[in-house]
Amino acid sequence: MKRGKVIFVGAGPGADDLITVRGARAIAQADIVIWASSLVHPGIVAGARPDALVVDSASEALEDTAVHYRRAAEEGLTVARVHTGDPSIYGATGEQYEMCRQLGLDYETIPGVSAYSATAARMNAEITIPEVSQSFILTRLEGGRTPMPPRETVRSFAAHGATMALYLSAARNKVLQEELLAGGYDPATPCIIGYRVSWPDEMMIRCRLDELSERMREHKLWKHTIVMVGPALAEGHSGTRSHLYHPGFRHEYRAAEPAAQQELREHGAGAVDLTQEQR
Repeated sequence: MKRGKVIFVGAGPGADDLITVRGARAIAQADIVIWASSLVHPGIVAGARPDALVVDSASEALEDTAVHYRRAAEEGLTVARVHTGDPSIYGATGEQYEMCRQLGLDYETIPGVSAYSATAARMNAEITIPEVSQSFILTRLEGGRTPMPPRETVRSFAAHGATMALYLSAARNKVLQEELLAGGYDPATPCIIGYRVSWPDEMMIRCRLDELSERMREHKLWKHTIVMVGPALAEGHSGTRSHLYHPGFRHEYRAAEPAAQQELREHGAGAVDLTQEQR
């Protein structure tokens, strides 16, 4: 008999065309499709086989899901377990992997577009700008229902001044703002607030850090909201550019232009004015 398998599929942030081709194919071929209607767009699972068992897990605990995993193990079936965003980020997949091991099920994970990358893309923001921020922190506010490791605090992360994305923190937006400021971000630091990014009722907001809580309260953003903060998120060009595409940067596919290489060594990459160069 064929060995049963669970495929953990990243559904992306919402829109049903922001799932990978591989993920959509896994859903279309599965015997059992498990998804949460509270988090995943129904269009994501619309391509399931007509004879597949489609289970809405919005009201289920892990023990309820185990029933379908056992059946897959006993009958050699394939399960598509659909997770919002990317399964590796706040996906509660660790305990499910362990369940698969205990039941003798094969398993694999198909990545998905996360809310932070969808938020940055929606606002045409680059989160790692040369000489502004080359690091990215993904975290959540401590003190909620899920315990955080003691050394992982928003305040300590904020001290780096890097680009940060905060999940699962919207309901305590005043505390979030206070901790980001206490950690060292300037009050004028640009923020992006993304509510149900890529869904039909999406809301995208730009503001300063010292306006963050007020704006979130104004729009009653308590859940399904991601907050991004950091100097790299400012609108307009930062005045710096990547060395990689500078004519003075040499790599295995391109020789450096001598004059540009000297300029790069002396002054750095700097901004580029294409209109000026074309004259």
